[in-house]
Amino acid sequence: MVFARAARREFGQNAAAIFVALFAILITTQLIRLLGQAAGGKIAPSAVAALMGFGALSYLHVLLSLTVFIAILMAVSRSYRDSEMVVWFSSGHSLAGWIRPVALFIFPLVVLVAITALFLTPWSLTQSADYRQKVSDRQEAEQVSPGAFHEIRSGSTVVFVESLGENEANIGQVFVASLQHGRQGVMVARQGHQEYAPNGDRFVVLENGRRYDVEPGAADARVLDFQRYAVRIETRESRGVEQTPSRAFITDLVRQRGKDNDAELFWRLSQPLSMLVLAFLAVPLGYVNPRAGRSANMLLALLTFAIYLNLNSIVQAWVGQGKIGLFPALLALHGGMALFIPVLFYRRIAVKPLLRFRS
Repeated sequence: MVFARAARREFGQNAAAIFVALFAILITTQLIRLLGQAAGGKIAPSAVAALMGFGALSYLHVLLSLTVFIAILMAVSRSYRDSEMVVWFSSGHSLAGWIRPVALFIFPLVVLVAITALFLTPWSLTQSADYRQKVSDRQEAEQVSPGAFHEIRSGSTVVFVESLGENEANIGQVFVASLQHGRQGVMVARQGHQEYAPNGDRFVVLENGRRYDVEPGAADARVLDFQRYAVRIETRESRGVEQTPSRAFITDLVRQRGKDNDAELFWRLSQPLSMLVLAFLAVPLGYVNPRAGRSANMLLALLTFAIYLNLNSIVQAWVGQGKIGLFPALLALHGGMALFIPVLFYRRIAVKPLLRFRS
C-alpha cells in the first residue's frame, strides 16, 4: 500500500534525525561529566573515551524509545497540519489505518530495544565497571615515577624517587616517609630497585640506607643503618566487578529470584513494552487542529512520555520493596497504559466528521 510505505519512510526519516540529535546530546553530557571526573583525578584521562562509549550503550534503549515516540508523533502531527488527514478521512479511512504502518515500523525496533535492555545494557555496565577497575589498578601499580611524591597505603607512606635506571627497575636517591604504630619513620638511600614478589605484590627496595625513627612529641630519636629495606607498594588485589542486579545476566536474574532481581527484571522487560505502548499512543496524541496552535499538543505528548517513564521507576521501586510482584506490576503499569490507546483512538475518530465539515 502506497500510504503505508510513505508513512514508514517518513517515520524512518524523522527517527534518523531525532536519534542523531538525542545521541549528540547524550554524548556531550557524558563527555562533560567524565572530563570533570578526570580533572578531579577520579578516572584516568585515557579512560574517558572508552567509558563514554560504554555509557552511551547503557542509555541506548531509552534513546530509541524516545526517538520512535517523537518520530511517529511528528509524522501524524504534520499530516494534520497539512490537512492530509482531511483527505484521508474523506476517502473513507479512519485513524485506525495508521496502526499497520506503525506496527511494521516499530517491530524491528522493539526487538532491538529488547536485546539492548536484556543483554547489551548489563554487558556495557559490567564492562564499564571492569574497565574502571583495571585503570585504577594500573594507576596504583605505576605510582613510583621520578621527580614526584607519591602517597601509598592511604597516605600513611610517601615515596620520592629522584631518577630511574634504563630498565626502570633500578632507582636512585630514594626517600620514604611512613607512619607506623604511632612512630614517624624516614628512610633515605642513594640507590635501590623495584621488584615483584611471587604473589604479584610490588616493592621498592632501598639499599645501604639510613632510617630515622621518631615518636611524635618525644625528644629522642633512633638512627638505624640498613643494607636492605623493602617498602610494599600496595596495589589492590583484583576483586573483579561487584555483582549487582543491573550488571547480572538475564539468566542469573531468572534463576535467583528475589526482590532486587525482580525489580531489575521489571525494568528490563518494561523497556520494549513501554516502546510498544508509546508508539501506538503517539498516533492519537499527534492530533493537531490545523487552525489552532500545536504547542499544547506536543507538550501533552511529551508530558505523557515523562509520566510513563517516571511510573516505570516508581513501580520498579515498589517491586524492589516487595509491595507488588513482578508480573502483576508489568500487567498493572503497561496494561493500564495500553487501555488508553483505544480510548484515545475513539476520541480522535469521533472528531472526523468535524474535520470533514470544516474542510
